[in-house]
Amino acid sequence: MSRDAAWLCATCGVEHAEPEGLCAICADERQWVPADGQHWTTLADLDVAGTETRVHHPEPGLLEITVEPKVGIGHHSFLVTTPQGSLMWDPPGFLDEAGVERIDSHGEVLAIATSHPHMFGAQVAWSRALGGVPILVNELQRDWVARDDAAIRTWRGRHELVPGLTLVEFGGHFAGSSVVHWSAGAGGGGVLLCSDTLHANPDRTTTTFLRSYPNRIPLSPAVVERIAGGVQELGVDRLYDNFGHTIAGDASGAVRRSADRYIGWVNGEFDHLT
Repeated sequence: MSRDAAWLCATCGVEHAEPEGLCAICADERQWVPADGQHWTTLADLDVAGTETRVHHPEPGLLEITVEPKVGIGHHSFLVTTPQGSLMWDPPGFLDEAGVERIDSHGEVLAIATSHPHMFGAQVAWSRALGGVPILVNELQRDWVARDDAAIRTWRGRHELVPGLTLVEFGGHFAGSSVVHWSAGAGGGGVLLCSDTLHANPDRTTTTFLRSYPNRIPLSPAVVERIAGGVQELGVDRLYDNFGHTIAGDASGAVRRSADRYIGWVNGEFDHLT
């Protein structure tokens, strides 16, 4: 496989056309620039360093993709497979020949989609390695793309890729922050790939909702209520975030209870406990 010429921000792992100035994604209040300044790397540099993609199957029809050692913020990516083709969700900031072959082996990739700019990864490099498949970016996030390509398509609201596999815009963490609803997942109970739009907690029973996770910036009760209501409308049994946390059952109920708790604390309903 020929090595793509993209530059990557070493902090977030998002590809850029040129290494100029600061990465706008990291300079934003939701992320951070290292104390010693901006750093850049390339796919070729990472390859030399022994970086590799790894894949495992958390359930039938779903692949979870990680990179070792981690690249950027080290998020987990997913491939949802259906009889009509597959969707790559939140692509990694690295790819190698073995990883591309593993993805190809599961059938045609219909599209690459991202939840928000922190998860753009090496989306153009992946698209080209997979034959120029479309890259679906929410219209409200188009200006965050630092490496343009003809494969990029925009969407708003809801976008059903194939029956039962739908991108849904919730907002919150970013304008246009999105999730994937896979109705056949969890044995037909429905799976939500939530990325950072909402985040599963280490207790595996609750979620949280933030504008910035590293910088601890909250969302308003109204926005959290909107996100939780959207999850209730979808109805999902299982939830995967983008850092290896899963809510294995009654995910819709867990999101509802978590939202009520979050809203209560923000509104001062539990101040007597402090």
